[in-house]
Amino acid sequence: MITILYAGLLAIMYVVLTARVAKARFKYRVGLGDGGVPDLTQRIRVHGNFAEHVPFALLLVFLVDYSAYLPIIVHTLGIMLVIARLLHAIGISQSPNASKGRFIGTMLTLLVYLICAALLIWKFLILRMTGL
Repeated sequence: MITILYAGLLAIMYVVLTARVAKARFKYRVGLGDGGVPDLTQRIRVHGNFAEHVPFALLLVFLVDYSAYLPIIVHTLGIMLVIARLLHAIGISQSPNASKGRFIGTMLTLLVYLICAALLIWKFLILRMTGL
């Protein structure tokens, strides 16, 4: 199972993003919400966006892995996902407005979704046509 490597890497990223939010909460003395503090709002969104996209993307990569595609395909998808989420997090952390990292990270994440979707649909069709 190749996906476990990428799940581990993404879990570490999630812990780092969570710690960044916790650190800002302590610094600004905000227990719930963002307290109207732009820096905290930004960190919460970086963390939230990661939490919104990574589980589904990782599930798709796992299903490609489980579907017995070549390891290079699974590694490519995993690497793309890790790079995408890293670029996205850096992009939003640097600016709450549009940024190159945010744009590329978003596009790469969506590309992972689309590639996985195509591979999974293709696998399903092949299995149905061969009667497996």
